[in-house]
Amino acid sequence: MGNIVAVSNPDFLKSEIARLSEAAAAPDLWDDADEAQKVTSELSHMQSDLERLDRTVARIDDLEVLVEMAEESSDEDEKRELLAEAQTDLGALEADVAELEIRTLLDGEYDERHAVVTIRSGAGGVDAADFAQMLMRMYLRWAERKGYKTRVLDTSYAEGAGIKSATFEVEAPYAYGTLSVEAGTHRLVRISPFDNQGRRQTSFAAVEIIPLIETTDEVDIPETELKIDVFRSSGPGGQSVNTTDSAVRMTHIPTGIVVSMQDEKSQIQNRAAALRVLQSRLLILRHEEEKAMKDELKGDVKASWGDQMRSYVLQPFQMVKDLRTEHESGNTQAVFDGDLDDFIDAGIRWRKNSQKEQFGA
Repeated sequence: MGNIVAVSNPDFLKSEIARLSEAAAAPDLWDDADEAQKVTSELSHMQSDLERLDRTVARIDDLEVLVEMAEESSDEDEKRELLAEAQTDLGALEADVAELEIRTLLDGEYDERHAVVTIRSGAGGVDAADFAQMLMRMYLRWAERKGYKTRVLDTSYAEGAGIKSATFEVEAPYAYGTLSVEAGTHRLVRISPFDNQGRRQTSFAAVEIIPLIETTDEVDIPETELKIDVFRSSGPGGQSVNTTDSAVRMTHIPTGIVVSMQDEKSQIQNRAAALRVLQSRLLILRHEEEKAMKDELKGDVKASWGDQMRSYVLQPFQMVKDLRTEHESGNTQAVFDGDLDDFIDAGIRWRKNSQKEQFGA
C-alpha cells in the first residue's frame, strides 16, 4: 500500500487542489464558461481522488486495529466476530486498492486528458449499425455510472436502424488513459432481429479513442489544408433537426481525415469543435508516425492489438470476451448497461505488461 500512496502522490494532489481552489474563487472565473467548467471539474475529481486515498489509508489503519483486537481477545466468540468483520473489510479494501493501483498505471503522455470517442459501424449491414448504437449507449452508461460528464458532438444515423457513426466527449481526468484500451474492432454474434428467417448474424463496429486537444498543444493547421462544408443537422431517419445550415464537415486535405459536428447551435461553434477534434486526431497521428519510425529504425516493427479485440456473443450462448486479456463475463446485459470496469482494468494491466515485455522493463 505504501508504494501506491507514494505513486498516487498525495502532496501533489493537495497542491493542485489548492491551486484549483484559488482559480475557482476568482471573481472573473465564469467570464470564460469553458475554462470555468474545466477548473471546477478538475477540482472536483482531484478532491475525490484525495478523499478516496485518505479513506483507503484510514481503512487500512482500522483493519490493523481490528486484527490486533482479535489477537489480544481471550473471548473466542468475540475473536471470531472481530476476524469475520476484518475479513469483510479486507474484501472491500482490496477493491479500493485495486482501483488506486490502476490509476498508477496510467502514466502515458496524454493519459490524464479528457477523451473523444468515435464509434463507426463496420461489416454487417443494419446489424452493424444497430451494434454501433449499442456500443455508444454502453460507453455513455459507463460514464454516467462513474459520474463523468459526456457531450455528444455528432451522430450520423443509418437508414434502417442504428447509427453509421457517432462522436462524443468524456470529460473527466484520465478519461483518455482509461478508455484508450477500448480502441479497436468489436464483434457481435447474435440472432439478427432484422432477419425474417431468424438467422445468426456476425457484425462489427470500430471504436476510436483520442485525447482531447488542449490550447497548450502545438498543432497548427493552415487554412489551405482544410475543406469545410456546411449542411443541415439531421436526426434519425434523415429528419431535419435544424432549420439552418449550422452543421460542419471539416476535411484535412493532406491526410483525408474528416470530422463532422452538429451538436452546437451555431456554425461557428460547430466549426470550433470540429477543429479541436481534428487537431486531436492529427496530434495522435503525428505521434504514431514518430513511433513507427523509431520501431523501424530499431528493426522491431510490431502490429498493434489487431483488428478484433472483443467479442460479444448473444447466441448460441451469452458471453463477452476480451481477446487480448482473456477476461470474460457471462452477464452480457450488465456489460451493455455499462459494467465495463473489470474489462478496462484488465486492459490497462495487459497494456502495461505488454509495454514491459516490449521494452524489457
